[in-house]
Amino acid sequence: MHKVTFYPLGNADCCKVDLDNGRKLLFDYAHPKSADDEDPRIDLANELREDLKSAKRDYFDVVAFTHADDDHIRGSSEFFYLEHAKKYQEEDRIKIRELWVPAAMITEEGAEGEARILRTEARYRLKNGKGIRVFSRPQRLKDWLEKEGLTVQDREALITDAGRLAPGFTKEPDSLEFFVHSPFAKSQNGGLVDRNESALILHATFFTDSTTTRMWIIGDSTHEVLTDIVDITESHDREDRLEWDIYDIPHHCSYLAIGPEKGEEKTEPAEKVKSLMSKGSRGGLLIGSSDPIPINDENDQPPHRQAANYYKEVAKDIVGQFKVTMEHPKTSRPEPLVITVDKFGATLKKTLVGGVTTVISRPAQRVGWTND
Repeated sequence: MHKVTFYPLGNADCCKVDLDNGRKLLFDYAHPKSADDEDPRIDLANELREDLKSAKRDYFDVVAFTHADDDHIRGSSEFFYLEHAKKYQEEDRIKIRELWVPAAMITEEGAEGEARILRTEARYRLKNGKGIRVFSRPQRLKDWLEKEGLTVQDREALITDAGRLAPGFTKEPDSLEFFVHSPFAKSQNGGLVDRNESALILHATFFTDSTTTRMWIIGDSTHEVLTDIVDITESHDREDRLEWDIYDIPHHCSYLAIGPEKGEEKTEPAEKVKSLMSKGSRGGLLIGSSDPIPINDENDQPPHRQAANYYKEVAKDIVGQFKVTMEHPKTSRPEPLVITVDKFGATLKKTLVGGVTTVISRPAQRVGWTND
């Protein structure tokens, strides 16, 4: 049995994947909790340390940063063991066996704070030729490598383009593969780096017994990027790479990941986003990593209630569930949202206050969707 965990971090992201074979993967790490005891957000650093301690290890097999915005990397330079400088190598820091980053995290100029620190780490690993996977090869990456006395060919084994499977995970022995949807090289060849357009977007496929379970890992994105992804994927007759049982809602339930207009009560989806959402399986789960959904429009920042209303409609259509991390199981005391992935597909566990979990429902298997 595999396990996927989303953490209540407000408008910030972190998703952990525990594979049946013991491998642990982390997608984004943002630790926004304040020292205020009244802050309901989880102490992510402590939560992850305790989990690793229970597994008798001090590392993640993969840590992937979808992009370098603060709500996806905050606190990372205090938590992780970074190879490029001794000041980030205290004994209690958590190690990263393989760092996954979009090419923009290496090529971006003018990065500051933690984005700059992670850029330095990614550059160090790429120059050394180990412990990293870079997604996409825009001209800017080629130019940067040449400045370092290297070529793309020198680091070919560490670079994966959109439209490919990420190396290192296979049906056997991991029962998992990652198809890379984004970033596209063309989106990173301009002047300034748009982190949302250049973000890492993956489509995970879990294999358990005769059941295949699919999950979108998106982080932040826009309806324009998702439209491009659907267009390209359909043009290559890969519609199975659009299907999903778990949908990691982009950008903290922002309407901009659905369509160009917020709407009065519900955001109307762009045509290709609507097509993507129609690929959800019966009983599918839509998970929003965000603050509680507001009841009014006083704050223009996400989450947007209009977007939430659209996702709720999608969930209803597929007899699925729409969940928000800061509302699970209750707004006053949120807990990690845990999904098991096994022969029954993706199953959301009911979390009681205090962290006790029980199964609340089994999803219906996608008709005819097996490994045979």
